[in-house]
Amino acid sequence: MNQHERKEAAIRRLLESAPAPVPPELCGDAVRRGSRMLRRRTAVRRLFWVLLFAAAVAFVVWASLARPWVEPPSNTTPPLTRW
Repeated sequence: MNQHERKEAAIRRLLESAPAPVPPELCGDAVRRGSRMLRRRTAVRRLFWVLLFAAAVAFVVWASLARPWVEPPSNTTPPLTRW
């Protein structure tokens, strides 16, 4: 009997045996934990979108006030060549 046949026989014994008893409160615990994870994930997703929206609004306000696309005024005057 080689390694593969021994593994197959062990798996067949496991599958043919009676299933292990499941505690009755296991389903309720799983449902509660799953709903808690879902609420937390939804809250994190909403917080992410709110922060993204706030960052976009802050950028638009800054850009409208600072106008970084406009060339700043010159602080020096050009030299006078013809007098």
